[in-house]
Amino acid sequence: MPVIKPCLWFDTQAEEAAKFYVSIFKNSKLGNLSYYGEGAPLPKGTVLTATFYLDGQEFMALNGGPVFKFNEAISFVVTCQTQQEIDDYWKKLTADGGKEVQCGWLEDKFCLSWQIVPKVFMEMINDKDQAKVGRVMAAMMQMVKFDIKKLQAAYSGK
Repeated sequence: MPVIKPCLWFDTQAEEAAKFYVSIFKNSKLGNLSYYGEGAPLPKGTVLTATFYLDGQEFMALNGGPVFKFNEAISFVVTCQTQQEIDDYWKKLTADGGKEVQCGWLEDKFCLSWQIVPKVFMEMINDKDQAKVGRVMAAMMQMVKFDIKKLQAAYSGK
């Protein structure tokens, strides 16, 4: 059975990024590092790939040089149970040069996009009552980081 894993292209920060992400998510670990040899696009001994696992999901980080950059067309969604989880991931992922965006989106210091979303939000927007969904969406559009209490108030019409 094939294994599908995301491969993230970095200029030269693959190992640094892998260590950063592993430090944030529970049940995570670094995997193998591979290195460029003679005649490669980057100097011999530079990390080529860094494999890492975030809560059991395998990722690969590749040092490919400055050819490609991240953009919002790809983002990682972190589903949170509590406001504390949202706050913790938000703080850690925006640290050291990351930036807040809008509606639960942020960019980390490597310009990779993340969505930090409460599980309850997904439940609310799947409600059959379109008035509730509309209120929740209107509340969300005013947020940078999700606020569960404000979403719940909008959902209940308060």
